[in-house]
Amino acid sequence: MTAKKKIGIIFGMENTFPPALVANINSMKVDGVTAEFVKLGGVKMAEPSGYRVIIDRISHDISFYRAYLKNAALNGTIVINNPFWWTADDKFFNYALATKLGVAIPPTVILPHKQHPPGTTDQSMRNLMYPLNWDEIFEYIGFPAFLKPYSGGGWKHVYKVHSPEEFFQHYNQTGDLCMTLQRGVEFQEYFRCYVVGQEQVHVMAYDPKAPHHERYVKNPGVIPHELHERVVRDALRLCRALGYDLNTVEFAVENGIPYAIDFMNPAPDADVNSVGQENFEWIVNAVAQLAVKKALSEENPARELRWAAFLAGGPAAGPAKPVRRRAKAKSV
Repeated sequence: MTAKKKIGIIFGMENTFPPALVANINSMKVDGVTAEFVKLGGVKMAEPSGYRVIIDRISHDISFYRAYLKNAALNGTIVINNPFWWTADDKFFNYALATKLGVAIPPTVILPHKQHPPGTTDQSMRNLMYPLNWDEIFEYIGFPAFLKPYSGGGWKHVYKVHSPEEFFQHYNQTGDLCMTLQRGVEFQEYFRCYVVGQEQVHVMAYDPKAPHHERYVKNPGVIPHELHERVVRDALRLCRALGYDLNTVEFAVENGIPYAIDFMNPAPDADVNSVGQENFEWIVNAVAQLAVKKALSEENPARELRWAAFLAGGPAAGPAKPVRRRAKAKSV
């Protein structure tokens, strides 16, 4: 009899994607593989989760879930997406990495907090140049520009500014958030791409200026072949470098150049009411297939995260013994 390999999904306020995903996986009737919603109480340290795979949709908002998923990965559970990288990631680093990879990114700077973070004072910021050379920053970025958090999502605290005066009006209201300023792309086309398993890319026409439920464009025109190929190639390049198995990558196209605008979405919107039926069916099927593939694989997160040598079950390490050198090395 095939050993059971459970797939769990951990989620928040979503009502359409999680149940559809569970139903899709179970309908595949893969021997030994089942899917369900994760149920948690107090989590005991170093105890296996009982799941071969967990699909994470909410731990970025709930610290308890993030800690649970790290503990699960320690004990061999494959988590989509890797909670350790997700914890460490931020959008400013993503922009810098993408630039190194040859992906087009608008000029971007990271800015100091407008207000001191809790528990800090002026002395905590003694390495900070004051006043900042704002003229140099504005000359580098240009206007219009977007002021947005260096981490986060959902278009929260995002402001389009057209002048230094408008910039300071919004920047002065950002409190202790750490913000980036990025040149605005005057785009002719805009795409949002689902990337699944670092292999599959689903390109969707998208209008970020429209109301949320109307942003996924219905009946879009044909994307020029060369542009489509570059969007797919850059989306894969980014997700492979970042290690995300589920992500969305957004491109704003100006004068034929697709600029990667946002690609830190490891729990991307997958609600049928916003993405539409066709896109919904694609993402449900793709993630279901990925989860089953992962469940049946020999992948070991502990090995990938460099713990394997310490988890072999050997005796506790004692004092290091001196290494004896041979007087003469033998030829090979």
